[in-house]
Amino acid sequence: MAVDWLGFGYAALVASGGLIGYAKAGSVPSLAAGLFFGSLAGLGAYELSRNPNNVWISLITSGTLTAVMGTRFYNSGKFMPAGLIAGVSLLMVGRLALKMVEKPSDK
Repeated sequence: MAVDWLGFGYAALVASGGLIGYAKAGSVPSLAAGLFFGSLAGLGAYELSRNPNNVWISLITSGTLTAVMGTRFYNSGKFMPAGLIAGVSLLMVGRLALKMVEKPSDK
């Protein structure tokens, strides 16, 4: 059973982004969204650690964050925080897509 360290790191990044948004700007929606999506990403990493074929929670979470934060980055043009989270989320989507197309004998 391999631990999905990248997935847990991604979850920590998302959750810490919400905490930083709350600490710097007092944004309760940032805190709630960061903790919610960070928790979902953590759950997805845990499930992926238990079963390498179970990518769905992680994929849906990172795909949603790619779309939401990508739209925010497109509209604002500001890299922090929307561009960073959109970029990292897109990388996670790509990583998970590669896991889905791996041959069963490779897993």
